[in-house]
Amino acid sequence: MHNAVNRATAVLMLIFISVMSVMLFFGHKDKRSERENRELAALPDVGLSAMRDGSFAKDLEHYTADHFPLRDKLIAWDASIEAQISERIVNGVYITGDRLIDTGASDRESADRSAEAINRFREKYSGAVYFVCVPTSSGVYAESLPPYMQKNTESRQITALYSSLSQDIRRVDAYNILKMLNENYVFYRTDTKWTSYGAYCVYRTVIQKLGFSPTAYDKYTIDHVTDGFRGDLYNRSQYSGVKPDIMDIYRCSGGAEVLGCVGSDEQGNTYERQLYDKNGLDSDYKYDMYMGAPLPLVKLTTSVNNERKLLVITDDFGACFVPFLTQHYSEIDVVRPSEMSGQMSSIIDPDKYEQVLFLFGIDSMSDSTIFEKLG
Repeated sequence: MHNAVNRATAVLMLIFISVMSVMLFFGHKDKRSERENRELAALPDVGLSAMRDGSFAKDLEHYTADHFPLRDKLIAWDASIEAQISERIVNGVYITGDRLIDTGASDRESADRSAEAINRFREKYSGAVYFVCVPTSSGVYAESLPPYMQKNTESRQITALYSSLSQDIRRVDAYNILKMLNENYVFYRTDTKWTSYGAYCVYRTVIQKLGFSPTAYDKYTIDHVTDGFRGDLYNRSQYSGVKPDIMDIYRCSGGAEVLGCVGSDEQGNTYERQLYDKNGLDSDYKYDMYMGAPLPLVKLTTSVNNERKLLVITDDFGACFVPFLTQHYSEIDVVRPSEMSGQMSSIIDPDKYEQVLFLFGIDSMSDSTIFEKLG
C-alpha cells in the first residue's frame, strides 16, 4: 500500500512537472508585464561561451521566473499571505489598511552632489531660479511606518537639501503644505507621487512666488478619467488589497488654452503631444496620460498674451503640475534631464528664459547624474 501511494505521488509529480514545462516553453509568452510595468526576460540563446561563463544558466533562471505558469496569480497570492503573516512588508513596500508606502526613504543617499550641480547652474544663469522639492507619500504619511523606518525622514532630507542650495535660489516648502493636507486626496494610495489635487495645492504657493495670482479652485472643471490606476508601489508589491486610485484632468473654465504641445528627443525628432492624452490610460503605465511618455523636451504655447517664458526642469512630479502653469505664461518649456544622455545645453539655452523653475521629488535628488546634465 505504501509503495502504491509513493508510485502514485511520483506519477502525479511527473505529470505536473511535464505540464508546467510544456506551458513554460511552449505556451503564450508576454514580452512585458503590465502589472509590474517592466519588460520580461527573453529565452536566452544557447552558446558555448554562455554555457562556460554561467550566463546561460542565470538568464534561463530569469526567464523561468518571469514566465512561470500562473505567475501573476501566484505573486498576488504570495503578497496577500505575506501581508497577513509578516510585518506587512512586501518587496520594500509597507502595507497599511488604506495605502501602500515605500520603506526605502530613510536609506537614500545624500543630495549634496545634486545641490552642488544646481548651484553651479545658478552661478551661470542670470535670471531668477525657483526650487520645489516634493516629498513622496513616504514622507507625508511617515507616521504610518514603524519607528525604525523613520530615522532619516523626508522632512530632514528636504531641510538638508534646502540648506545646501545657494541663498539666491527661491525655495518653496511643498512638504509642509502637503503634510497639513494629508487627510485629503493629495497622494495616490498605490503610487509614490502626488495626485493632481496635491499638485494644485502646491501650485497655489509656487505661482505666487513666480509673481502671479493663483487660479481659484472653483474655476476648474474636474474630470475623473479613471478609478483603476495602480501605481509603482502596487507594481512592486502586487498587493491588491488597497483600493485603486482615481486620476483627474483639470480644465480651467474660460481660461487660457494650450495652442501647441510638441515634444522632441535629443536627435531633434519632434512629436505632437497633448497636455492630457487619454490614450495613456490604455498604456502599461496610466500616469503617461499626463503629457505622454517622458521626453527630454516638451514645448508648450498658450493663448496667454504676455510674452512670458518659463523653463521648467523636472521629473515625474512635473507631469500633472505643469498644466496649472499654462494659465500664466505664453510659453513653457519642460525639460526632463533623466531622459537625456547628453547635456541640457544641446537642446535649450536657459538664458532665453526670465525664470527657471526646478521641481523634483526628493527621491530624484539622490541621483546626482540627473543634475550633472545641467551643464
